[in-house]
This record gives sequence, structure tokens and C-alpha cells, in this order.
Amino acid sequence: MSLENTINEAIKTAMREKDKVALDSLRAVKSQILLLKTEAKGAEISEEQEIAILQRMVKQRKDSYDQFSAQGRQDLAEVEEAQMKIIEQFLPKQLTPEELELEIRKIIGETSSHSIKDLGKVMGVASKVLAGKSDGKSISEMAKKLLS
Repeated sequence: MSLENTINEAIKTAMREKDKVALDSLRAVKSQILLLKTEAKGAEISEEQEIAILQRMVKQRKDSYDQFSAQGRQDLAEVEEAQMKIIEQFLPKQLTPEELELEIRKIIGETSSHSIKDLGKVMGVASKVLAGKSDGKSISEMAKKLLS
């Protein structure tokens, strides 16, 4: 089942349960998918593109959560956090730090990288292999740590 169909089913469920936060979050995801489809002029969108949309939306909500928390607006921060958790449900299982380290060590070995100068090579492969499983910041930090 495609992400779009999954989201549509989740919207129906949220409507039945009268879950406003879930409904708002899911409608935002659907909106982004439709926008991407419009830009693609009706062509099918790939799973990688769907994951990228979800990751971007989670990152936006995390940034908003951090800003609202810093300003003492817990009421708004809680809404952002709830939406972030709902959107994260549709992302693939995220790697733990230990799993991420193992994957990056494997990539470092495959690319014959030895120093921080090879970070670009490692990141190029890692960002493709680990897309959707971990965010770019975590991948970058772990690669820098292992190459230093």
C-alpha cells in the first residue's frame, strides 16, 4: 500500500475518532504529497521522495517545538510534539546509535576511507544507503566521529 493510501486510511480513522491533532498532521502530509505529485505532473512519486517529505515535516515540527519551548510556549510546543510523533509513525524504523555506527563503519570499509578528508565519499554513500533510516545530521556526526 502506498503512503498516500495509508495516509488516506489514517485520515478516515482520525475523523471517526475525532482526533484533531492526528487529523491536522495527516492532512498536512497529504497536502505535501499532492503538491509533489502536482510538481511531477502526474508521474508516480518514489518511496524515497515520500520518505523525504515525512523527514522534512518531522524536522520542521522539531524545530518549531524547540523554538516554542525556548520561548516558554508549552501549549504550542505540545501540539508540535504530538504532530511530530504522528508523522514519525509513517517513517521507516529509525536506526539506534549503535546500529548507525555499525552501518557507517561498514560504509567506511567499503569506500576505503581513512581520514576526515574522505568524509565526502562516506557521506555520499551513507546518505543514499541510510535514507529514511536516520537523519543527515546524525549520519554526519557519526561519520566525523569515526573518521577522526
